[in-house]
Amino acid sequence: MELLKLVTVKEAKEIIEKNISFKLGKEKVNILSSLGRILAEDIYAPENVPDFRKSTVDGYAVISGDVFGASESLPAILKLVGEVKIGTEPTLDIMPGECMYVPTGGMLPKSADTVVMIEYTEKLDDETILVNKPAAPFQNIIEIGEDVKRGELVLKKGTKLRPYEIGVLSSLGILEVEVYKKVKVGIISTGDEIVDPKEKINKGQVRDINSYLLYSLCIEEGAEPILYGIVKDDYEKLREKLQAAISECDLVLMSGGSSAGNKDETLRVISSFENSNIFIHGVAIRPGKPTIVGKVGDKFIFGLPGHPLACAVIFKTLVIHYLDRVRNFEREEYPVECRFAVNYHKAEGRAEFLPVSIKEAEGKLIAYPTYYESGLISRFAKSFGYVYIEKELEGISEGQIVKVYKF
Repeated sequence: MELLKLVTVKEAKEIIEKNISFKLGKEKVNILSSLGRILAEDIYAPENVPDFRKSTVDGYAVISGDVFGASESLPAILKLVGEVKIGTEPTLDIMPGECMYVPTGGMLPKSADTVVMIEYTEKLDDETILVNKPAAPFQNIIEIGEDVKRGELVLKKGTKLRPYEIGVLSSLGILEVEVYKKVKVGIISTGDEIVDPKEKINKGQVRDINSYLLYSLCIEEGAEPILYGIVKDDYEKLREKLQAAISECDLVLMSGGSSAGNKDETLRVISSFENSNIFIHGVAIRPGKPTIVGKVGDKFIFGLPGHPLACAVIFKTLVIHYLDRVRNFEREEYPVECRFAVNYHKAEGRAEFLPVSIKEAEGKLIAYPTYYESGLISRFAKSFGYVYIEKELEGISEGQIVKVYKF
């Protein structure tokens, strides 16, 4: 079998996009269960919000011409004809020279075109209000449809629902929405040296980190992870476990077994399935070079490096890219700009994801590289995020402005 050449991160993403054939299903969910889900439909407003003119302050609904030029020395004198009860429609209208008390959020009488704040008025008696400050037309008023207009595209397909979008849906009386189903992700950890965290380890063994790391990353991304346990470097056992994951899941992540060692069976196992294809075996990135991307049928399989940091970097770089594409989600990232603390030289010919911590000094944010070996997960946990260094660059200079992306 001929392996594909080492590809750049950009090329890897393009290859992934080009080969996606899997169609993710959709489902209707109650908006109370929709947090973090991705909309599978455009949402149009079925009504105006608000559907009545309302006051933004406690005060008196008036006709603006009646209070033009009003001042403390020469107040406008208005007849108080009633009070608007919150949550009800006024039973009366006002005529020129009249006013009506209205609370914050209350509906305005039809003829009123402004609201005078109660602080700028004085109640002379039960029927007389003095206004000592003018109010312009439409002041302190929210008009019909000012927030949302009927027929307006409110939320686009591919939107990740936050509490704020859910609030918009409830304001429109939309209690169910169509979202993409959660991607079922099978997670397989491989390696003779890997043992379950609850077991006692012997010399030369390490506890399974990647299963728990990947499981948590999947939850964070709104996917549904399924653990298939640890499989030793045994072709038949690994193939059996992968076959189960392919049949039960939409996507499979296999950590370990992606490099060129004699006992690394991942590549051979993926290739053994009918209708399988390997697109990538090696990415020009540090950490994460020994990465495999392929699929069986329409199910993508990622062979991730065994080292935890490298495993996480490839998840953040390529697996998330795949998840975004099948859910039609356009991710927006807003990095933190910092000054780099030291001179840093990277390896030639590969892009690098450099973990960094951030500290504030003299009112400036400073990024410090978290020097690491890719197998040391503690360094990863101490980092705020990472700086992406392009393949063509030699490194970063002290004092250079860099963009830090949060982990």
